Amino acid sequence: MSRAAAGSQISALRQDAAGPAAVRAGRPISMAEFRSDVAALAHRLPEHKYAVNLCTDRYRFMTGLAAALQRRQISLMPSANVPAALAALAEDYPDLYALTDGAHPALPSMEYPEDLAGAVQPSSPLAPEVCQTAVILFTSGSTGRPKPMTKSWSTLRHSALAAGSRLGVAGLGGATLIGTVPHHHSYGLESVILLGLLHGLAIDAGWPLYPADIRAALARAPRPRILVTTPVHLRALLAEPADMPQADLILSATAPLPTALAAAAEACFGAKLIEIYGCTEAGQLATRRTAREAEWQCLDGVALDQDEHGTWSSGAAVPGRVLLNDIIELTGPDTFRLGERAADLVDVAGKRASLANLNHQLLNIAGVQDGVFLMGEARGRNVARLAALVVAPGLTERAIMAALRQRIDAAFLPRPLVLADALPRNSLGKLPRETLLQLIGQAG
Repeated sequence: MSRAAAGSQISALRQDAAGPAAVRAGRPISMAEFRSDVAALAHRLPEHKYAVNLCTDRYRFMTGLAAALQRRQISLMPSANVPAALAALAEDYPDLYALTDGAHPALPSMEYPEDLAGAVQPSSPLAPEVCQTAVILFTSGSTGRPKPMTKSWSTLRHSALAAGSRLGVAGLGGATLIGTVPHHHSYGLESVILLGLLHGLAIDAGWPLYPADIRAALARAPRPRILVTTPVHLRALLAEPADMPQADLILSATAPLPTALAAAAEACFGAKLIEIYGCTEAGQLATRRTAREAEWQCLDGVALDQDEHGTWSSGAAVPGRVLLNDIIELTGPDTFRLGERAADLVDVAGKRASLANLNHQLLNIAGVQDGVFLMGEARGRNVARLAALVVAPGLTERAIMAALRQRIDAAFLPRPLVLADALPRNSLGKLPRETLLQLIGQAG
C-alpha cells in the first residue's frame, strides 16, 4: 500500500489540519496529528476484508475506523463485546481480525500500536468512493438475534452532515463532545465519532458511564461542551442535581425521553436538549426539542412515505428504503408525531396499552429507581402474561402493586412483579428481552 493511499480517505472528514480532533488524557490532538496517526496505522493493518474494532479508547477507535476505511476494510460493529457475539461474527465473517487496546478476544488480533506518532506523514488526501461500504452495524438484539446493517461512507457522511446542520454545532466551534454511549453502536458512531470528525469538534477519548465520572468529564472540558447521552443516564444524573457542571448542548437517544425529564435536564444543565429519533437499520432520521415540541422534524436527506405496510424512510442519509417499526402520523412534508412501537402494544382481555406508558407509570412511583414491564411467553396452555421487574429499595411488592392500582387498569397489573437489586441494562441502557425472561423465570 502506497503512502498516497494511506492518506486518501480521511480528507472526506475534514481538511482543516489545525482544527481539533480529540482530547485524550487532557491533551488536545489536532486534525493534523490524527491524520498522521491514521496513515501510520493504515500501513500496519493486516490484510483482511473485515476489521472488528474493539478499542475502548475513543481516539484509538476513531483512528482505527479511519485507517480501516483507507484500506477499504469493512468495520464490523457488534452490538456487544462478549465471547458469544464475537464467535458468531467469526462464523459469519471468517476473513476478519480484531483491533484491540485491551484484552484479546478469541479472534485473530492486532494490538493498537503505542508508537504511531510521526511514523508516517500523510500525502495530499483524495476523496473516497461514495459507494464504499464503511461499516456493518448490528441491531441490539433486545428482541432477538442481532441483524447486520450495511452502511456506505456516503450514507454515513450525509447523515452526520445533516445532523450537525440541524443541531447548529457550527455555533459551538471547537466544542468538546462527551459521550456516555458506546461508539460501536449507531448512536455513538453518528453522534460522537462522525459528528465530531465532520464538524470540527474535539472528541473526548474517555467513555464515562457513572454519574460521578460524567460529572468529572464535564467539569474537565472547557466550554463549549456537548453531552451525548441517554434517558437512563439523565435520570441517574438528575437524582443528584446539585452543582452540576453546565453544558452547551445535550443530545439524547436510544429510548423515549419523557417531557418532564427533558425539561428537568435543560434546567439542570442550563442547555438545550435535543432528542434524536432513529434506529440502527435506518440511522438517525429526525430531531425535536422534547421539552417544548411534540412533533419531530426530519433531517435533510430523509424522506418518509406510507403504504399498507407502514412508514418507510429513504433518502441520501438512509441506506436504501427502510420500513420503520413505529406507528407514525405524518403531519407535514417533513414533520410527524410518533405513536407507540407496534411491538410495544399489548392486548389484555380486549384492552390495549403500551409498554412505554406502563413503564412511565411504574417509574413515577415514589421510591422506584428502575423498572420495566414485559409480556411473557405463552407456554403450553399457559397464556402470555404481563410481568414487571422493579428496583425499589425499601418498598415491598404489595406497596408497589397498590401504587400501580392507582395508576393503571387492573388488567395490566403485572403477574408476577419481581423485585431486583438492579436491572441488566447494557451500555446503551437497553434491556435484552431474553435476559429479562430468564430473571422472571428464576423468580418462579
